[in-house]
Order: sequence, then C-alpha cells, then structure tokens
Amino acid sequence: MYKKIFIGLIICILFLSPIAAEDWNSFGGNITHESYRQEGSEFVTNLWTFNMESPIHSSPAIFKDNIYVVSSEGILKAINMENGDQDWNFDLKSKTNSSPIINSNRVFVGCDDGLKAININKHEISWDYDCGNVASTPFFYDDIVYFGSDDGHLYGLDYDKGDTEFNKKLGGELKSSPIVVDDTIYVGSTNGKFYSIDTDENINWEFTTGDEILSSPSFVNDTVIFGSNDGSLYCLNESDGGLVWKTDLNNKVISSPTIDEHDNNVYVGSDEGNLTCLDIRDGTVKWSFNSGDKIQSTPALKNNLISFGSNNGNFYVLNKFTGIPEFSYNPGTFIFNSPIKSSPVINGNSLFIGDDSGYLYSINLEKYEVPASLYLYLSLAILIIVIVVLIVLVTIVKRRK
Repeated sequence: MYKKIFIGLIICILFLSPIAAEDWNSFGGNITHESYRQEGSEFVTNLWTFNMESPIHSSPAIFKDNIYVVSSEGILKAINMENGDQDWNFDLKSKTNSSPIINSNRVFVGCDDGLKAININKHEISWDYDCGNVASTPFFYDDIVYFGSDDGHLYGLDYDKGDTEFNKKLGGELKSSPIVVDDTIYVGSTNGKFYSIDTDENINWEFTTGDEILSSPSFVNDTVIFGSNDGSLYCLNESDGGLVWKTDLNNKVISSPTIDEHDNNVYVGSDEGNLTCLDIRDGTVKWSFNSGDKIQSTPALKNNLISFGSNNGNFYVLNKFTGIPEFSYNPGTFIFNSPIKSSPVINGNSLFIGDDSGYLYSINLEKYEVPASLYLYLSLAILIIVIVVLIVLVTIVKRRK
C-alpha cells in the first residue's frame, strides 16, 4: 500500500517538475537574476535576427519553445527560439519599458497605463489593471502578481481575475522590480528608500540610500543586494535591514546585480562603464571590466561566462573568474551603434539580446557565433561609396596637375 503511494508521488513529481521549470516568474527568471534556462534536448542553436521595429528596452522572457519580447511601442511578440520566426504578436496599445514574465500560459507585462495579463493560447487580454505607468517588472508568487507603479504603490493582484489582493503606498515611484522570498517583498523606490514588506502589507523595515533606486534586488545567503543611483551597491541583512556592506562604484547603478552563489560572486554594471565582480560576503571588488560607456544591462550567467550589453553598442561575454573578454559583438558595426540597455537571456547555448535599433539577436554562446547584421551590409556599402569618392577625387586632382 505505502509502496504504491510512494511510487505514485514520485511519478507526480516527475511530471510536475518540467512544468514548473517552464515558468519565467520574474525579472531574470529568479531571485538571483541568472537569466538562464537549460534547453530541451531537441533544441538546435541557430543564428538569426528579428526586427521589432522599435527600440527594445525590456528584457525577453523564455517559455517553452518561444522567446517573448516587448518593444518600447508596446508590441508583444512570441518568436520561435530555434529559427527566429514569429509565432504570434499582440498590440498592448500602450508603451512599455517593463519586462514580461510568464506563468502557466499567461504573460504579465507593465505598460504606461497599468498591468496587463495576456492569454498565450487565445492571444487576448485576460485582464488589465489601471494604475498609471508600470515600469517595474512583475514577480509571481503564491498565485499573486506583485509589481510597483509610478503612483508609489506596491500592488499584488490575483492571478486569475486581476483582483487587488495587496496594495501598499510606499512613496516615490516604484520602477525597481520587486522580489518575494518567504512571504517577504523587497523593493526600491525613487525616493531613495529600500523596503521590506510582509505579504500582510506590514513594513518590516526600510533603508535609506543617497539617491533613487532603479536597480532590482537579488537575494542570497539571507541578504538582499541592490544598486542605487548614489553610485553604491548595497548588501542588507534580510531580517532587520542592517548594512552588511556597501561598495562605491563611482556612478549610478541602474543595472541589477546577478548572483553566482557557488563562487560567492555578484556581478553588476554601472554608469561608470564598468562591469564589476564583487565578493557577496564582504563587497570586495575581485575584478572590473570597462566598456567605455554606461552598462545598464543586467548580466546573464551561464557556467564560466558572464554576458551583458553596453550603451556603446557592444555586447560582451567575459570569463566570470577573471573579467577577461571571451568575445564581443557589435551589431551596428560601429557606424550604426545603438545602445544595448536590454538584458540578455540564455536558453541552453542560445543567447538572446535586443538593442535600441529594435533588433533581437540570437547568438551561439558555445561556439561564439553571431548573426550577420543588416548594418554590416550598410557599412560595407558606405565604405565602398567612400572608396569610390576618394578614387574620383584623386583622379580629378591628378588630371588638374
């Protein structure tokens, strides 16, 4: 009898596990912002580009065989990760800088008029919630979707109907994306304060920094780590908000920290142009890589590689231990550079990242192969024209002599 029950439970767990693994419940996929999902065995890594036709500021979300991307003009597209073909699209009818999350065949995304829930199977809005601009990426926890709004409220909505289950006025604008750990919500505000709130709407504690908090927090070893526009990365004790350590990174930290718990590392970008690796235990800087321009993209982590974009138009892949570049990619070929503020996501060996030109790129992270950019051909055409003009000018000068 008990043996049969035990076997039944094991079978249930085996069936349920893959389903749970499909969901993309938060910015970066989890509370450490690794932005990585192990691919299915039948997935093939191909190189392609996809034109979203307006800038991509938000970060993609992965669900089953598709990658979901929202342009700044509010067009949601589901794109097949293997070949780059569009599966379906949906006009949100409002602009957005929030990144989508996905749970159980439903996409949640913040817009300039509130939060919307879109049914993946029916390609229609399940419900929407009007609360003004939502730049904060939602977080799904215990059948409730939590997110911040520019109206200064932290909201929690029922998954099924969008009914208000949680509503806490905090002040400032909540553009930072919240995380929820053990019934505790952590979020920062443009009023410079970082909050810990329980799911019963009680504030546990608050911590004041020197400027706005746009960076989204990560959680590791009973501490919460986040950046501030005062130029510092903070690590606080989750129980009382006490400062564990603080490290000055010399300029705004809009990028969200990515945690590598196995090696006690945290990676974060700054407007100083640096991607910095710090020790999560004491904030000691292990290494720093300078890109020459702002890094507001949140890095993605896979194995020994850390990947991110820079506002100089370059995408970088570094060795996570040394900070030495493994390779870089400039889709604008330097002439048509567009800032890369979107954060990359990784599915197996396929990495996906968008830029301000509106293109989404599929990159083979194993072989360091990149798709040929449209701008490569434009750059070659311009180069040919310049060479022809120079030849003509030289010919004219020689004839005059």
